[in-house]
Amino acid sequence: MPFTAAISIKQLHAKTGEWVRRAGKSKTPLPVTDRGRLVAVLAGPHMPVIRRQRTLLPAYAAMLAKKPGHGVLADLDAVRGDR
Repeated sequence: MPFTAAISIKQLHAKTGEWVRRAGKSKTPLPVTDRGRLVAVLAGPHMPVIRRQRTLLPAYAAMLAKKPGHGVLADLDAVRGDR
C-alpha cells in the first residue's frame, strides 16, 4: 500500500472533517502517524478491505480437534508437568 503523504494525529485532530472528506475522495489511503510511527490509515469506502488469514499453531489445531470430555484434569497435569 504505497503512501504519498502522511498526517500526524495533531493535524488530524485540528481538522478531522477536512481530512476525512479528503480521504473519502482519494483513491489512495491516508496514513496517520504518532511521533513518526504509523498508527492508523484513513481510507474511503471504495478501498478494498484486506483481511488477514488466520494461522493456527499445530498444537492448538490438535487441541481443537479433540472431542470435549473428561480429559481436562489430564490435560492440566500434562501442561503443569512436575510442578
